[in-house]
Formats: sequence, C-alpha cells, structure tokens
Amino acid sequence: MFNIEEELKKLPKKPGVYIMKDKDDNIIYVGKAVVLRNRVKSYFRKTNKTERIKKMVSLIDHFEYIVVDNEAEALILECNLIKKNRPKFNVLLKDDKSYPYIKIDVKSDYPNVFITRRLINDGSKYFGPYANPGAAKEMLDFIKQKFKIRQCRNFKSTTRPCLNYHIKRCLAPCVGYISKEEYRNQIDEIIDLLDGKTDKIIKELNTQIQEASKKLEFEKAAYLRDKKVAIQRVSEKQKVSNISENNIDVIGIAKSELEVCIEIFFVRGSKMIGREHYFFQELKDMEDKEILSGFIKQYYLENPNIPNKIMIREELEDKEAIEQWLSTKKGRKVEIKSPKKGEKLRFVEMAEMNSKVTLENKENDKSEILLELKEVLNLDKLPRKIETYDISNISGEYMVAAMCVLQDGVIKKNLSRRFKIKEVFAQDDPKCMEEVVTRRLKHSIDNPNGGFGKLPDVIFADGGITQIRAIQKAIKKYNLHIPVYGMVKNDKHQTRALMDENRCELPISEKLMNLITKFQDTVHDTAITYHRKIRDKQMSKSELDNIPGIGEVKKKLLLKQFGSVEKIKKATIEELMQVKGINKELAETILNYKN
Repeated sequence: MFNIEEELKKLPKKPGVYIMKDKDDNIIYVGKAVVLRNRVKSYFRKTNKTERIKKMVSLIDHFEYIVVDNEAEALILECNLIKKNRPKFNVLLKDDKSYPYIKIDVKSDYPNVFITRRLINDGSKYFGPYANPGAAKEMLDFIKQKFKIRQCRNFKSTTRPCLNYHIKRCLAPCVGYISKEEYRNQIDEIIDLLDGKTDKIIKELNTQIQEASKKLEFEKAAYLRDKKVAIQRVSEKQKVSNISENNIDVIGIAKSELEVCIEIFFVRGSKMIGREHYFFQELKDMEDKEILSGFIKQYYLENPNIPNKIMIREELEDKEAIEQWLSTKKGRKVEIKSPKKGEKLRFVEMAEMNSKVTLENKENDKSEILLELKEVLNLDKLPRKIETYDISNISGEYMVAAMCVLQDGVIKKNLSRRFKIKEVFAQDDPKCMEEVVTRRLKHSIDNPNGGFGKLPDVIFADGGITQIRAIQKAIKKYNLHIPVYGMVKNDKHQTRALMDENRCELPISEKLMNLITKFQDTVHDTAITYHRKIRDKQMSKSELDNIPGIGEVKKKLLLKQFGSVEKIKKATIEELMQVKGINKELAETILNYKN
C-alpha cells in the first residue's frame, strides 16, 4: 500500500523528475524539479491551487521519481517522458498539422533541394515551416529555375544528361558538366536565400555580372542579371519588419475560456518566412510562463531547425536550463529573450495579436455552430456537449457500440468510448442502442466526476425514428430530459439532414451539415474499428487456448510446427517435445486434453 505522506518524507533534496500516477498506474503528470522534496510536497499542501491542479492531485494514487545530477539533465528526461507517455495534465503538443519544410541534404556530394513534412536529425538543413504549402512549392520552383540544381531524387553518374539539362533546368552534375565546388557554390547561395541573407547574394551577383561583362560574356551576364532581379523580388515579398535579428522564432500566446492558442513567427535575416499556430484545451488556469515552458520543450525536442534566439513575453523560471539544453542540441548558443521595449517588443506583440485573432476566429466559428444548433433544435441553452452512438455487428455476431462526443463544436476523440453488447443476443440494433445509452447514462448518474463526465445536453441518433425512440426509452428510465435527434443519410450513405421525434427534417447550413457528417462518420469508424478488433481476436482463438501451460508463444510455435490443431491432435509425445518449450509433462497434458 503506497502511503503518500510517508513517501513524501523519503524524497531527496536533489534535482530530478517526478512521475504522478493514478490508481490504474497510468502516468497523469511528469515534472522536473531542482529540489525534488520541495516541489513534490507542494502538490499535497493546503495552498492556493488552480482547479486543474486540484483535479490532478485528486487522481494521484502514487508517484515515482528519478534523481539526476542537474536541472539540465532533468529537463531532457522530462521532455522524453512526456513525449513517450503523453500524460493528460501536461501541456501536450497534439496538433496534427504537418507543415512543409524545404530540405537540403548538405552531406551529399551534389545536394538535392526538395519539400518534406518530416523533420529528421540526419545532418540536413531544413528551412520553414511554411504555413502555406503553396508558398513552399513556389519557393522550390523558383530555386530550381534560377539555380539549375539537379532535380532527380536518386542521383547517380551516367553518360548522358537528362531532359532537364537540354531545357536548361539543370547543370548535369551526373555527367560531370559541373564540378563539386561549383555545385556547392550554388547550394551555398540557396542556403543564404532561404536564410534571408539576400544582400550577400546580390552583392556576389553584382561582382559576377561585372566580371562576365568585362569578358564579353553577355549571355551569362543577362542570366545573372535576371537571377538577381528575381531574388530581389522574393526578398521584398518576405520583408516584415526592420528588426535586426538574423535567426529568431517569436512566440505569442492568447487565451479564452475554452482554449489557449500559441502562434510562432519564423524570422530569418529580418524577414518572416513562415508561421504556424497550435491550440491547447483545459489550460486556461495555467500561467502563461508555465504553458510557454512546456510548449518550447516539446516543440524543439525533435525539431532540428532551432533558431539562435527565441523571443517571448514572459520570463521563464527554467530559462537557463532550456537555453543550455537547446544550445547543446544546436551546437551553438541559443538565447530566450523577453524584450521590454523597441522593435523586438513590437514583434512579440504582433505574434500575440495574431494568436488572439486566430483564437477569436476559431471561437467565432464554434460559437456560430452552437448558436445555429440552439436555434434549429429550439433549445433553451447552448448544446455544449452532444453525444452520438453507433452499433456494429455481422448478423448478430461480435456486437459492439461506439460513443463519440461533440464538445463546444469540436469532435473530441479522446472522449470516445466503446462498448461490448452484453444483454442483446440477436441482431436488434434498436435494442442494442437502448442498452448502450442506458449503461452510458448510468455511469454519469452514479459517478458525475468519472470518465464519462457530465450528461450530454443533446443526443444525436445515428439513424432515423427507430433509433430516436430506442434512445428515448433509455432516457426515460432515469426520468431525464435530454433531447434526441436523428442524423439521416441519403441513398449514397451521406448525411442529408437532422430529424426530430416527429420525423420532421430540420434545415441547417452547409457548415453545420459538414460538421455533423464528420461527427457521424467518426462514430461509425470508431464502431467498425472496435468490431474488427473484437472479431479478429475471437477468430484467432483455438482449442489450444484452453490447455493449461499453453500461452500465446507456445500456441504459435505448435501451429507453426504442425500447421493446424487437427495435426497437433494426431501428434505423439515425442513429436510434441520437438517444439521449443514443450517438455514431456506438458506434452502429456496436451495429449490428455485432446483425448
């Protein structure tokens, strides 16, 4: 039995990482501390805690800790544990957006330049991210047109150049028409361009144009002039500020009652080359500096594109440890700055303003959805929590159900639940629906703070009047008043409308229709996936599962050796003992069972 008070007394006064776990041994929070004893004890003392921390502490059943030598080591260990275990109370970088980067494989003799969405620590150079994929493609097309680098993904020497050489889109390094040094000069110019160092490129091009003119190489001079003009135009498009910084990321944060938005600007050579944003929920009672600290550690954990400087509004408590960690990863000094005045402060304010606008736009979209639903469904309050259910089976076999949740206008996959049908033994979807909704409602009635949370404001039935009535039967068992509406599909299995209990179809906007279609598809996919899992698991079972001493490994070895259960039944003791792990006693057990 883990006694928290006794274990708190054993905590060392050393730096390390602490791991909070619930009664099911799930990791719910990972943190680092300069002094483990002081930090961990603070969670269990009567101090002014936020609602989020109170909820977390109420779930803590036991904790573990790992002692390290210093705060920097603790930070690295904390980042890795959070990434591996994704604890529910940590700041988690869950956004599934994958932004494009321009990658240069600089270790190659003749490097290629291409677009990728995967960041790998392979020694290559990455530029971006580009929030607009079209902008990344436009830049890559510009590079290939103006610098004439190779365009083949798999480079190899050959005796004849490809078509790109003949149409003057490549200098044919594959046949040795350009040396490694000359090609590398091209790559260096591209790196300067992507780094925003266009002034340096323009200066070098001016020198080359003059030299070509003196030698009466007018065609080359014209080509270099066109290249210079094109680069100047690209440079003008990228300019965003007079800030005199070469390689920085600027991070802004904004909060609402429901979400937090973090926006990052990527500035290279005084030019903004891209930006991206991330949303986080249930963090509104955390301090900005705590959110920013957690975000920075996760964002740069495996991102090789680390800037020289990160600019934020707040001073972080673990700033020095993060700077040391990032500097080690980058191989040169990385600073985290909180400017107080001037152009740098205005840049941080611009990032904050954009994060606020991004958040407001998202909030407005959700508010419009909720308001439309309230009006269309004639409700007294906003339907902040909507649930839907779906049944999946094959001719009454392997019957399961799924529940999905639409919370504040957003489909919450982490709130999805799955059920095995326990009381219905024939194919009867309405009866299955009644059973599942009855069980679900009972969860919240018996334990309002449990895993199912509060009762829904509305339930959407995956179907028409039959499913609506099945759900209403379940609701009436508890004397509840939860409105139920059907999500009706057309002949092509596409959602066409919402239906009330009187079979009236309700007119809704295209935006709402798209959301409901996605909601219906999500619950259907969840149910189908669970059904397949149960079916495959049942079908993989055999008589061998009932024999004492035969586990999954020995079962696979026996089937591999003999090919089928029938052949195992016909085997002798000596033949059975030829299988690894099968001794005489176990072989006799198998024979006795089959007989």
